[in-house]
Amino acid sequence: MNIKKIVLTTIVAVTGMSCGKDYLELTNPNQQTTATFWKNDNDALMAVNAVYQSLYYDGTFLRFAQCALDLRGDDMMSPSPWDVLSNTGSFKLFNNTIMQQWLWIAFYGGVTRSNFVLSNIDKVPFKDQELKDRLRGEALFLRGLNYYYLVTFFNNIPLVTKFYENSSEYFPAQASPEDVWNHVYSDFDEASKLLPASYSGADLGRATKGAALAFLGKSYLFNKKYDLASAKFKEVMDMGSYDLMANYGDNFTEANENNRESIFEIQFSRDVGGITLGWVSSPAADWSKTTARAITFAPAPFGWNDAAPTQWIVDEFKKEKTKSNEDDPRLKATIYYNYPGCTLYGQSFQTVYAAELGKLGVKKYGNGGGNVPDEKDWRSGINERLMRFADVLLMYAECQNELDNRAECAKQIQRVRNRANLPDREAEFAGLSKENMRERIAHERALEFALEGHRFDDIRRWGWLQNPTRLAELKSHDPEFNSYVPGREFFSIPQAEIDVNKNLKQNAGY
Repeated sequence: MNIKKIVLTTIVAVTGMSCGKDYLELTNPNQQTTATFWKNDNDALMAVNAVYQSLYYDGTFLRFAQCALDLRGDDMMSPSPWDVLSNTGSFKLFNNTIMQQWLWIAFYGGVTRSNFVLSNIDKVPFKDQELKDRLRGEALFLRGLNYYYLVTFFNNIPLVTKFYENSSEYFPAQASPEDVWNHVYSDFDEASKLLPASYSGADLGRATKGAALAFLGKSYLFNKKYDLASAKFKEVMDMGSYDLMANYGDNFTEANENNRESIFEIQFSRDVGGITLGWVSSPAADWSKTTARAITFAPAPFGWNDAAPTQWIVDEFKKEKTKSNEDDPRLKATIYYNYPGCTLYGQSFQTVYAAELGKLGVKKYGNGGGNVPDEKDWRSGINERLMRFADVLLMYAECQNELDNRAECAKQIQRVRNRANLPDREAEFAGLSKENMRERIAHERALEFALEGHRFDDIRRWGWLQNPTRLAELKSHDPEFNSYVPGREFFSIPQAEIDVNKNLKQNAGY
């Protein structure tokens, strides 16, 4: 038993609490309220468990967050017949589609639940101060995480830092992105001082000190605070808790979850709860704790084929052979394509796609190597790895380049390359100029994190969308960039939100 089971058994009680009046203005003496809930350590624990539930909705990591993160990169495109997804990949979303709306609702739901904890936890007469500190740290981390995604998705967002009993009376204006980022830094920093280095047993999967430090470093990196980011990544590296898995593919399977490379991952399981898919509304005991990523991304006829790798990323993998003169092994762990012996869901690629041998399919985070015939029950149990140690190493390397320490940068790049059995080029890379090293980092990150939702955020923070030469390259990698409009590196503010909150202003480009 771990946190995914704890979340299921405690979320219903917490989210069932009403913040307003019921229709008859009567009080149910058996119903939990904010006035009666915060009585003991277990109440606080249940409330924090409820915050984790916010990561399981369709607007977060049940499905839509992965689509929002992945489909806009040049390593992936969307052939989906559903315009919500195909328009996400081609920057053509209108102001009021469910993509923006569900992201906004679900991630702000996580903020609200975090604020609920942080605004009330001091009411509890804790018997265990260490538990109180840990729970506060978890709530701070989860609030920081939700705001991290909100500001990277929307840029101009309200910053709400306390719980309001009646949210209908509160219509905040947008804060500056700088103010939001400063709050993200603060949440992750404070969380890192309160959270333990690791957990075991039922608590496996909760936020750790390493997770808070890694996301704090990544937040600094997004804003070019290289010295601050470098220091936080180095703290993670010096903890001694993390290392690269010997087998790259072990990072994306159900069998190797919560491994030594994983710093933070969303816990999914086919063995918890019922089989009802938890799309919307309040969670119930029969809700499944699974993800719909696999069916969404899997190639037809095994899934919906709403996403597919681009030929560019395949070609990028093939630019350099291993020491054994073979293709980079990360390619076969990431993508289904036409090579001898390729099988998926128990069938030969060459047989399934005999009339379409140029087919490319998403393998990463799928169940094609297991014992299931397809993904069409919608219920994948593969945990979503939001932060891997490999990312910390390459982000640290990027900081070292910007701080003019090319030798250390090259060392960490080669450390990641070694797992893929690529030639040792550390000395060569150490002699590169800063600009040429940036090119090398971009290449190495594209391969290590292909189809994991990092690529678009990378090219956006590097300023490639504002660089005509770079934008032309992106268009050659993925024709979906032909319809990019300046400003659409961020999603529009959902029109439904603007309609009810007149203080909100629409983002540029829409």
